[in-house]
Amino acid sequence: MTSSEKKHIVIVGAGPGGLTSAMILAHRGFRVTVFEARERVGGRNAELKLGPYAFDTGPTFLMLKEILDEVFKESGTSTEAEIDCVKLDPMYRLAFHDRQLSATNNHEKMREEIERCFPGHGDRYGRFFEQEKSRFKNLFPCLQKSYHKVSSLFQRDLIKALPSLSLGSSIFDIMYKTFGSEKLALSFTFQSKYLGMSPWECPGLFAMIPFIEHAFGIYHVQGGLSRISDGMAEVARRQGAEIHCDTPVKRVIVENGAAVGVLLEDDTRVEADEVVLNADFGYAANTLFEPGVLRKWTPARLEKSKYSCSTYMMYLGLDKVYDLPHHTIYFAEDYRSNVNAIFHGDRVTDDISFYVRNSSVTDSSVAPDGHSALYVLVPVANLRGSPEWSKDSAGFRENVLSKLEQRAGMKDLRQHIVQEKVVGPEEWQGEYNCYIGATFNMAHNMSQMIYWRPHNRFEDVDSCYLVGGGTHPGSGLPTIYESGRIAANLISRKHNVVFVSGNLEV
Repeated sequence: MTSSEKKHIVIVGAGPGGLTSAMILAHRGFRVTVFEARERVGGRNAELKLGPYAFDTGPTFLMLKEILDEVFKESGTSTEAEIDCVKLDPMYRLAFHDRQLSATNNHEKMREEIERCFPGHGDRYGRFFEQEKSRFKNLFPCLQKSYHKVSSLFQRDLIKALPSLSLGSSIFDIMYKTFGSEKLALSFTFQSKYLGMSPWECPGLFAMIPFIEHAFGIYHVQGGLSRISDGMAEVARRQGAEIHCDTPVKRVIVENGAAVGVLLEDDTRVEADEVVLNADFGYAANTLFEPGVLRKWTPARLEKSKYSCSTYMMYLGLDKVYDLPHHTIYFAEDYRSNVNAIFHGDRVTDDISFYVRNSSVTDSSVAPDGHSALYVLVPVANLRGSPEWSKDSAGFRENVLSKLEQRAGMKDLRQHIVQEKVVGPEEWQGEYNCYIGATFNMAHNMSQMIYWRPHNRFEDVDSCYLVGGGTHPGSGLPTIYESGRIAANLISRKHNVVFVSGNLEV
């Protein structure tokens, strides 16, 4: 067996995917160095501080915690040893203009809640659960594998799972057929927004996402989901990894078609046996390689690719705690028109959908006593064909605040704002290096999945690996953790390092 200690792995970016790779590889004996451009680890999963108020920059739903459990275990520790997770029940509230549904993963209570809100439909919940349990069991193991070779498309597990792909059907098609009510179907398809997609266009296979929530539940991490990345960084360091923040990488050094290291912003050259890229894929392909190095993922190819929507974020530090659930999703009155405007329009609509996290009702650590840290997310178009946000942002802010006052019952909201930060599509692109402000990376249409998504073993450059939402298996914390584990396993196999990798069971 080749000694992993002699192999140096450089990881560009300390987001959840890069940190997963870092702690697993360090545990297996590799020499690991991580370079992060920002002042703290986490990427879009980092903590955002506004005075005494703490927010998550991006993800706020921890679902499929079992994957997090596995990657911590493969790094020689446990989730419970590193972070404090609280299971939420109810999971979230769904607010339509004429009714509200509180979702729970207690199946009998959920059936009763559906019957209360949608009389005559409660018994359809069992059909949904069994149908999507089968899909999940067939498909999720396929997402845990690498697809860097054409032959990988002929794996027996993937061929067996083909019927579960529901080719030609959207997640809305499947849920409407299952529940027979448009609003009830939307209650099980809004999760397509986790991928930055429309439920009418998101592939049907992603019907397993609402199943995952209802089968496993969702969790809050005390202090915020950013604590996951902080915990991962601490585990990696304990295992011997070096993590350098405030250290941007200028370029991946490529010689004879292979990555041999990185050039830092200060022109320091760092040699490596393997390079793992955890930067936003569109940004990395456009800026971290010399022109002409990439033959497949060229600027022209990136321009032709499809991307997720963006988000308009408001982080509000308030000197008041409102009586709202931990998570609430508010649907636009004409939800379909709102979604179409986001994905196919060039205008900002007044009739918006939005999400509010009021984590202070669960977690007293994110704000001073009697105060709260309110997180507001509004799906909006990305910068490809969207309005000029520098002109529209002020008016959009007023609309969001008005909707919070009207629909969330925060009548006196404006007078309680102590701290505020807004991040829109232009800030996602300029401050966070998100290509065209697409917060959830490349879209997850069938032509941009598995083998047709940028490969974990990067096809354009040898000894280079991709992790994060822009590669396989895709966006969302569980799949990003999987991308980090897949890359770590590919590197370990290349260097003949023996390991045992977990498999989720349901």
